[in-house]
Amino acid sequence: MAAADSPFKIILGSSSMARQRILAEMGYEFTIMTADIDEKSIRKEKPEDLVTALAGAKANAIMSRLQHTDILQEDAHTTLLITADTVVVYKGTIREKPCSEEEAREFIKGYSGGHAAVVGSVLVTNLKTGASKGGAESAEVYFHDIPNEVIDSLIDEGIPFKVAGGLMLEHPLTLPFVDTVIGATDTVMGLSKSLTEKLIQEALFQQGSSPGDQNMG
Repeated sequence: MAAADSPFKIILGSSSMARQRILAEMGYEFTIMTADIDEKSIRKEKPEDLVTALAGAKANAIMSRLQHTDILQEDAHTTLLITADTVVVYKGTIREKPCSEEEAREFIKGYSGGHAAVVGSVLVTNLKTGASKGGAESAEVYFHDIPNEVIDSLIDEGIPFKVAGGLMLEHPLTLPFVDTVIGATDTVMGLSKSLTEKLIQEALFQQGSSPGDQNMG
């Protein structure tokens, strides 16, 4: 694992508390860097293509910032950069973070008694070799009816504005109204553990790979 005596280090390119918690649960220690990109400027028709492109853009932005620091030069360790992105697909429409209370309310009311798909990408870049391994996974979430007062409370707390599709599955207000998850819960939360572990190993040991080698799952 990427602990103090590990032969490699990890940078998580995300401010998401859920992703940080998932990576920590996997037993890894890591530092955090965030990518300041205009996500709305990147558009793709297919959700898998969109989340893959966004994870790549985040990685490129962070690598550009790292070039102006001594972080990599002064460290003999292999460093892996992990970036990710998630969108919700509802009735064939891609949903990112809601921009207004009205949109957040519309999003959550749509899920009530219904279902939505969550598509998430992970990209692991070996900053020592330049090798890059990525992939995407999806899951389906089915909901019970969500009362209006619960929707009001979520919006009052500002929860929907922090996550794709306004959907924070693990929030105590939301969780009781989740009926079934088909697929991995951690995919819904923003970082598939199985996919991330697979890509970490590939980025470490398949060092002849070219950047942006994508494996769609």
